[in-house]
Amino acid sequence: MNHLLKLGALACAAMIACAPAGAATAADPAATAKPAAAAASRQLNKLADDYWDALARFDPVSAGESGDNRFADQLGMSIAPKQRAAQFALYKGFLKRLHAIPRAGLAQREQTSWDILDYELKTALRFEPFPEHLLPINQMDSLPVTLANYASGQGAQPLSSVKDYRAYLSRLDQLGPWIDQAIANMREGMRRGVVQPKAIMVSALPQFKQLVAARAEDSIYYTPVKSFPDAFADADRKALAGAYRATIDGKLNPALKRLADFLERDYLPACRASTGWSALPQGMDWYLVRVASQTTTALQPEQIHQTGLKEVARIQGEYARIGPQMGYDGPAAGLPTWVSEQAKYKPFKTDREVIDVYRKLDGVLDTKLPALFTLRPKIPLDLRLEPELSRATASDHYTPPAADGSRPGVFWSVVNDPTQYGSTGMVTLFLHEGKPGHHFHIALMQELGLPNFRQFGGNNAFTEGWALYAETLGKEMGLFDKPEDYFGHLNDEMLRAVRLVVDTGMHAKGWTREQSIRYMRETLGYPESIARSETERYMAWPGQALGYKIGALKIQELRRRAQDALGDKFSLPRFHEIVLGEGTLPLELLEKKVDRWIAESK
Repeated sequence: MNHLLKLGALACAAMIACAPAGAATAADPAATAKPAAAAASRQLNKLADDYWDALARFDPVSAGESGDNRFADQLGMSIAPKQRAAQFALYKGFLKRLHAIPRAGLAQREQTSWDILDYELKTALRFEPFPEHLLPINQMDSLPVTLANYASGQGAQPLSSVKDYRAYLSRLDQLGPWIDQAIANMREGMRRGVVQPKAIMVSALPQFKQLVAARAEDSIYYTPVKSFPDAFADADRKALAGAYRATIDGKLNPALKRLADFLERDYLPACRASTGWSALPQGMDWYLVRVASQTTTALQPEQIHQTGLKEVARIQGEYARIGPQMGYDGPAAGLPTWVSEQAKYKPFKTDREVIDVYRKLDGVLDTKLPALFTLRPKIPLDLRLEPELSRATASDHYTPPAADGSRPGVFWSVVNDPTQYGSTGMVTLFLHEGKPGHHFHIALMQELGLPNFRQFGGNNAFTEGWALYAETLGKEMGLFDKPEDYFGHLNDEMLRAVRLVVDTGMHAKGWTREQSIRYMRETLGYPESIARSETERYMAWPGQALGYKIGALKIQELRRRAQDALGDKFSLPRFHEIVLGEGTLPLELLEKKVDRWIAESK
């Protein structure tokens, strides 16, 4: 119950107790409020469930990535114009239902759900004027590639039972129609001038050519048939193998061939030479909506650009201080390049040696994190090497636990060539992708009793902002005492700062792809190939790279505010509990929550 309602009930109880025998009492306002509050609560919970179910059915693959595998046999057709229009109509209906629920009568936690729903629905509706569905494919993500990566059975789609195998097969069966819809959308985009930059599609084309196989047995999508669990009966093996072969040969391979041919012959020649999103019709307005969505703020691109430049300068100042401790005496901006050339920072011979370092670090953190966190997830974090099947296209990452507890949170280490795996960034990487970064945030959301839309949903600024903030805790845990490990932390911070500069530079300030590549090489010491792939990532995902640094800076700002206001009363574990204790929040709501905690703590 809302604490105000509790106080009202207590006051009325005292009034009744003190009244003379037989005297009439005034109507009990708390008694009247209780049924109304309960009704509002029920309405909100029903709306929240309906909203998440609509999201999960619209995009079941993304729902599975978040841990909700109820629709693991569905692919969804979110790129189909009719379904997209129907989804926006749903959002409008949900917003109308939400605003009919009196927020003031809800408990504090429910008011937060109300506020998040309001924010998410309004944000989703801001995208309605912009034809995102006409750009269904890029080099970073697409459903054909996502499903190919699932073929290992170790990703977000499990492959451990006959039911799992049939669910994956069902998705393969639906992939052909999705591909044909994507081609139709891209043709419409060509007519309307809504096309991808040519550079990123040149990078994407080899992926789609490689997905085409001469026969089912050679297809990556046939991989599950080659690794049946031992417990499968012979009849199931035979039936599944035949079904996979028929779907891949009869439906999927022809569709993949149509896609690869279309991209090469028709789409690439029609792609644009420009770099930024602002070159598209309504492009600048479109980019501003993306920026607001990815940062959950009202910050403008120029403000973000200037913040990035300031952060780059600050970190280069740290390079100047740490470089001599590593044996480097050149200009600060040259430190990353120098480190990349030092053999001593590439000490590994096998991928097992790499994962063993992470496992040792995991043990060290188990001894240090209890001093900083009283709120920690119960579900464990597993450490695994990325399967060979997806190793070439993956980077070190985290996958959340399954909602039913059948799969733990996993930190995936991607080692293609162990002799080229740098050691300097390992500590900060594990703090970000493992714990207390993504695991302490995302796994914890499974245990907080939140509505589904909060348990499985979220926003980029909080999710990546928390993980980047978590990296900074390495300093107070003594994990950056070696200068090379502190450099690794600074270098990762520099990447996130550079992203602010190049993302806004390309999409709002007219920077070319080549300008971004050059800036990344100068500030990060990247070889041309990595600077190019990173630049093309930001070209394909406008605004996505902004959430990391904007979110982390906000959490650091709120921590300083709380420390200054509370002095000796400040508790770092309690601050972390306040930040993580209700799952993912838009940054504005997080700020209000921290300010409320500061006021109550005083």
